[in-house]
Amino acid sequence: MTPNLTHLTIAQAASLIRDRELSPVELTRACLARIEAVDSRLNAFITVTTDEALGAARQAEGAIAGGRYLGPLHGIPVALKDIFGLAGVRMTAASRILAANVSTEDAEATARLKAAGAVIIGKLNMHEFAFGATGINTHYGPARNPWDTERITGGSSSGAGAAVAAGECPAALGTDTGGSIRIP
Repeated sequence: MTPNLTHLTIAQAASLIRDRELSPVELTRACLARIEAVDSRLNAFITVTTDEALGAARQAEGAIAGGRYLGPLHGIPVALKDIFGLAGVRMTAASRILAANVSTEDAEATARLKAAGAVIIGKLNMHEFAFGATGINTHYGPARNPWDTERITGGSSSGAGAAVAAGECPAALGTDTGGSIRIP
């Protein structure tokens, strides 16, 4: 019996993808459907990169089928805290004053994820400019705790915590200065 695709661990998904029992496209579509189904309540994402993610998933699938498996992140959907640059995609840092800011290049961490074959699925909500421990954001609203939406997730990487816990993506990249990934 196949477990729910959106609640696979990275290790489980990587093993299935490596063995060609799970398509990166299938996993990415499952995550995008999960985002569509629950994110209006959770507010974990600021930007979802549907077309780019599906394109990267198709590339990963082709490479793996051609015998070019890159390792455990190949074909795995990963979301980024909206403080990491993703070329051609807006990077707001969860601030209204950067609402139209578009990254011209990938951040080093983003580039490394892409080089490992990760599928970037979107940009995550956070405490404005990563400057706070609650994740409460007056511009984009707070990311909500998936287990009790009356509560916040806490931490400036609040969207990352909510997205992974809710099965919107198997992994997310956050940052931590004073508890930002430890609190969620």
